[in-house]
Amino acid sequence: MRAPPTGSQPLCLLTHEFFPQRGGIATFAEEMARAAARAGHAVEVWAPQAGVTKPDWPFPVRHLDLAGTHNWGCQIRLARELLRERRRLRQSTVYLAEPGPIMVWMLMQLAGALRPRRLVLTLHGSEVLRFAHHRWRRRPAARLFSRVDRISTLTAYTADLVRQHFPAAAGKLVLTPGALRSDFAVVPPAVPRAGAGRVVLTVGRLHPRKGQLLTLQALQRLPEGLRAGLEYRVAGTEADAAYARALRAEAARSGLRVTFLGDVPDAELPAVYAGADVFALNSIQHGHSVEGFGLVYLEASAQGLPVVAHAVGGVAEAVAHDRTGLLVPPDRPEDLTAAFARLLTDGALRERLGAEGRRWAGRTSWAAAATTLFGPGPATHL
Repeated sequence: MRAPPTGSQPLCLLTHEFFPQRGGIATFAEEMARAAARAGHAVEVWAPQAGVTKPDWPFPVRHLDLAGTHNWGCQIRLARELLRERRRLRQSTVYLAEPGPIMVWMLMQLAGALRPRRLVLTLHGSEVLRFAHHRWRRRPAARLFSRVDRISTLTAYTADLVRQHFPAAAGKLVLTPGALRSDFAVVPPAVPRAGAGRVVLTVGRLHPRKGQLLTLQALQRLPEGLRAGLEYRVAGTEADAAYARALRAEAARSGLRVTFLGDVPDAELPAVYAGADVFALNSIQHGHSVEGFGLVYLEASAQGLPVVAHAVGGVAEAVAHDRTGLLVPPDRPEDLTAAFARLLTDGALRERLGAEGRRWAGRTSWAAAATTLFGPGPATHL
């Protein structure tokens, strides 16, 4: 475990989602820890027990006896660790990187035992709705949000949700957009495959919110000439077993060539992107769960893929309509099919959106996000 820099500002990052767990929040927590450490903060990450580290981490990880969920068992165990270390935390900046530790802090604040030198947190989207509509969490969340030093969001959409449901927190908000992973390998532009069948790719866990079934149904509505030779590739873990079964059943009777790639390791994803012509992730709002941003859209754009996506949540801040992709209202299935038809038949459009996407994906940085959230002095609030 690497020791923090001597004499630097202590920063304790708390998260229930971290490597080797996959997903946008786990990536966000890791990259913010990297950026803060490189900026000179003495970062220590508290994460679930995994026994796995990366040799290039510029920070130590304190592996806790957590399963990495948001259940009561994990919350109680994290609360015990916080109480044990409360004296040390009084001299630290504490960063609540995702909903798990935020819920723990909401409960702990009632006892008044935790008084860090500075308290900051990030809200990703769905948890704002869940807290706002939960009978027992709304008031503790409002109290916490009014007392923290800074609240970051990845998108203006999520910031607007906070203002709407927790207006007392409005003056604490700062924007920390996501960026490409530090180890993300960008593949040089490929030579267009003349005469080859087209490939539409989705990367995302198999869950109703990710919309793979809607994408498949939209592709089925394409004219017969476009369906011939078309392949739909789906990469991602099965997060919802019933949904995964329904998706596979629909694929079997669709008449399309559908390939399920499973959980593709990060190191292999660039090759998967390189083998596609169009990227599609047509997320929807599922209950109180919504796409707050979507780092995977940046990955697809960085590889030069034009994107088809639903205009929901914060997606419009990850995909620029008619610049890096095509955004479609989620309640207009015919428009979704038309967007695919347009991209599959117009090579010049695919090339233009893909080229702009490569530039678009590099416009943000983790270093800038860390400076905004952890930097000294007053922040420029949203």
